[in-house]
Amino acid sequence: MPLPKKPEVVIIGRPNVGKSTLFNRLVGKKLALVDDQPGVTRDRRMGDAEIAGLQFTIVDTAGWEDENELSLPGRMRKQTEASLAGADAAVFVVDARAGLTPLDEEIARYLREQEVPVVVVANKAEGKAGESGAMEAYALGLGEPLAMSAEHGEGIADLFGGLWPIIGAASDEWEEFNDINRAEIAAMDEDDRPTGPLKLAIVGRPNAGKSTLINRLLGEDRLLTGPEAGITRDSIAIDWNWTDPRTGETREIRLIDTAGMRKRKNVTEKLEKLSVADARRAVDFAEVVVLLLDATQGLEHQDLKIAAHVLEEGRALMIAINKWDVAEGASSLFNGIRGALDDGLAQVRGLPLFAVSAKTGKGLDQMLCGAFDIRDAWSKRVSTAALNRWFDDALEANPPPAPGGKRIKLRYITQAGTRPPRFVIFGSRLDQLPTSYERYLVNGIRAKLGFDAVPVRVTLKTSKNPFAKD
Repeated sequence: MPLPKKPEVVIIGRPNVGKSTLFNRLVGKKLALVDDQPGVTRDRRMGDAEIAGLQFTIVDTAGWEDENELSLPGRMRKQTEASLAGADAAVFVVDARAGLTPLDEEIARYLREQEVPVVVVANKAEGKAGESGAMEAYALGLGEPLAMSAEHGEGIADLFGGLWPIIGAASDEWEEFNDINRAEIAAMDEDDRPTGPLKLAIVGRPNAGKSTLINRLLGEDRLLTGPEAGITRDSIAIDWNWTDPRTGETREIRLIDTAGMRKRKNVTEKLEKLSVADARRAVDFAEVVVLLLDATQGLEHQDLKIAAHVLEEGRALMIAINKWDVAEGASSLFNGIRGALDDGLAQVRGLPLFAVSAKTGKGLDQMLCGAFDIRDAWSKRVSTAALNRWFDDALEANPPPAPGGKRIKLRYITQAGTRPPRFVIFGSRLDQLPTSYERYLVNGIRAKLGFDAVPVRVTLKTSKNPFAKD
């Protein structure tokens, strides 16, 4: 018997009818980019939605356009069509203020040919201006339209009434199963609880092949790709199971595709600024970030800026050189990038570096193995005893300086947190400790305690002595 599945509802409609606004309203967060211009959404985005206890997965899709299937709008429409496969319901959104258009009627004809139950929503129906458009939607032949205003939250109760007969039973079954599953996890010992999926964000400049790489991992054309730079706009998270070739174990990964990040001075359009801001937020929520380089272009200053931002946010960072199947002078290219990374990111030497090909699949399993390994280092905790044994050895091998003839005293160290690893060093006269000596200690933590190339935070704290004279 198959396990209960959370019901899936797909939002469909022509551009600029308010699909992403409705999506954001249902998930309770501004996850999808919203702008007045049409065609903002390009890839499918999923989120957890709930209306009065009715729980389901909501899917935002690109605006449906009547274009050649090889064009960008045509490829976007193919993604929308693919989203209906396996869906439990579709919410067809029309613009009540604009009234029905020939494109709305084309979409309705397509939906009538599918097996997916459809709920028609006449959006932007607030006030009297949308009343006639909402009534006009009866002509679509898909049942009674629901007058709504996604922007103002009006009509959500009616949407519940439209969806409940279709997915209510499946939602209840999934909720009961999920409650049992959560109770079992809560009963486990802390060390036995699952760590959750690896949150892995793919970042880089436009056209580095981020979406193509994720499609290759998934084994399907889940994300929109093409020769045009900057196709991806929203940060898209996709849950996926991967088989670790080292152990045969199935491991959960949440892949996060992001918009390409260009130099700040080149980003002038409002929509691109929103996309880049969304990509930066994706980095904040990731555990491990893969900076994808283009082997045909090598390492550029913008790549180093992206890498520095990831490290500043305390994320574990890896570098992958994509398009390795067409790289020229592969060995010298790899060594050149390695050297430039160590020089340009001196605060974290030895970042994991992989040669991959999204086209052929080369190196992708090794990259994912490395991602789990670096997450382990990023999440590692060292006992205070072991930490101070290393600390004593480090001080003996290279004692701190004595500016003005007065030695700086470093007393002990403790680990304050993980993800990223954070340490506190206690002592006296720490305001005079040179930055070079701090770097010596940080490098020692990485090299001797197994933190590899993850960002390490060290705080210096002066010991308080109530009997000391000022």
